[in-house]
Order: sequence, then structure tokens, then C-alpha cells
Amino acid sequence: MHALVSRLRGTLLPAVVTPMSTEGVVAYDVLASYAGALAAQPIGGLAVWAHTGRGLYLTAADRSKVLETWRQATDLPIVAGVGVPRSESAQSLQEASDATVAMAQQAAAGGADAVMVYPLAALGDMPDGDAQAVALHERVAAESGLPLVGFYLHGEAGGYPYSPELIRDLLSLDSMLGVKTATLDRAIGCQDAIWAGRGTGKLLITGEDRMYGPSFMWGADTALVGIAAAQVELSAAVLRTWTAGDHSGFLTASERLDRFAAATFYAPIEGYVQRMLWAAVWEGLIPEDASHDPYGPDLPAGERDLVIRCLEELSHYPAI
Repeated sequence: MHALVSRLRGTLLPAVVTPMSTEGVVAYDVLASYAGALAAQPIGGLAVWAHTGRGLYLTAADRSKVLETWRQATDLPIVAGVGVPRSESAQSLQEASDATVAMAQQAAAGGADAVMVYPLAALGDMPDGDAQAVALHERVAAESGLPLVGFYLHGEAGGYPYSPELIRDLLSLDSMLGVKTATLDRAIGCQDAIWAGRGTGKLLITGEDRMYGPSFMWGADTALVGIAAAQVELSAAVLRTWTAGDHSGFLTASERLDRFAAATFYAPIEGYVQRMLWAAVWEGLIPEDASHDPYGPDLPAGERDLVIRCLEELSHYPAI
């Protein structure tokens, strides 16, 4: 078993945002400050180039510099999301695999500790899709030299449902640390995926921003979530109280986190990145001029008001 399994189990890894201008220019001075602030929070590691950080939209140069900025800010384990960048016109599964491997190699060169493999949605409709998915993960591990996190990602974000059989096949790989579920609101799919990992000894990672507390009750033991890109303590408190067996504290912490999730993760779901950036501004993690998501939908001003009202109300509650 890879040493990162025991190191990460029971910890929180925020999937971090990437501060940008309205034109998509990364604000690296802001990123350095944000990285330092998050690294000081109660986390066990972090994820860059993930969906929350718009990793597939970044240029190769920006990906390298973003990873370098985080690597300079912390010695904590860094997981880098790897897939097919939006700038790549992969016309075949082979080209998509090649692009994913190249991104993983870039992550390794930049000092990432592991990679999280974005799903190739086309495999979901293929008779041998599971076998091809396993082969992709094996190739990424072999050619990057890094351990892996599997990524069961909901369709609205470009993924497809992973069967329990595929989950078990992925977790059987020596290179696999665990599988992250991000099913959005598919409780059955999340349960089945977590239960498929029981007894493997690998990490059962929740990425369920809207089913965060329940996913721990279903068996998740580690968290890698975009909702922890700001207000880290809300997410950390849920995991901490659950792990400690403090069920009363867990219920309180879960209710608070769920209120924050209800103000940030809803349709259009791609708007969550912008809503998390607004939360980061309110918290003082990033300034207004670096709080833009140029790749998400336009959102009405009232949605920002909802985020702020939620955070102001939560700020009056005592610590757990």
C-alpha cells in the first residue's frame, strides 16, 4: 500500500480555486497569498488543476506556474487533476489518452505527489469501456510515475457513472490511492461507489459537496471537495467530528456546511466556481479583481447576495 494512503486517510483536501481576471489571466500574486492562507488551515493536502480550479482550461504554462506556486507554499501532498485540456482537439480515444498522460507527466515534473484522472466520458457508452478506463489509469501511472486517484465525476461536469465493478477494478491497481466520488446529487451512485471500495484498504474519498455529511455515514473516510476552497473550517469540522465519534457535533457541523452548500452548489451547477470565488472574497482570501470565473455561466447579482447572507449568518455561530 502506498504511504500516501495512510497519510491522507481521515484528512481534508480542498480542490482549490484559481484567482483570475475577467479575461482569464491568472493573478499569481493573489494565488501565492491564497495558497499560504489555505496551507495554514486544518487540511491534509490539496488538489490543483481540478474542476474547481478550472484545470482543463489553463494553458500549459499556467498549469506549471499554478503548481509551482502551490509547491512553494506548502510541503503538504498535492494532487493534480489530469485529463484532456480544452485547448486540445483530441479526435480519438488514443489522442485523449495521450493528452491525459502528457498532463500527468507535467504534474510529475512540477512536483505533484499524485494525480487525479478525469474520466473520458466516451468510455461510458462502450462495451469495453471499463477495461479501457483501467488501461488508461495503468498507463498514466506507468508513464508519470505517480500514484493515482480515480474520479467518478457527474455528467454535468463531463464525467459518467462508474459502475461498482469499475470502482473495484480501479482500486485493485497497486498505483491507486483511492477513488473520489463527485456524483452531485446521485445518492445511490455515491453509496454504491463507496460500498464497492469496502475492504480494499484504499481511500474512500468523498467529493460530494451537497451530500458531504451523508457520504461519511455511507463509508467515506477522506474528503477532496471544492466547497473547501473557501471557509475550510466548515468542511473540516464535519470530518473532524465524524472521525471523533462526536455525533452531536457532527450534526451541528453538517447543518452548517449544508447551508453553505445550498448557497453555492445548485443549478446552474457550473456557477459554483464563481460562487466559491465570491465566498473567498468575503473571507478576505482573494481581492475582488481576481475573483472571476470566465469559463462559467453569467450569474445574477442576487446569487452573490445569497452567498454573503449565508456567510454572515454562519459567522455568528460559535465554533464547534
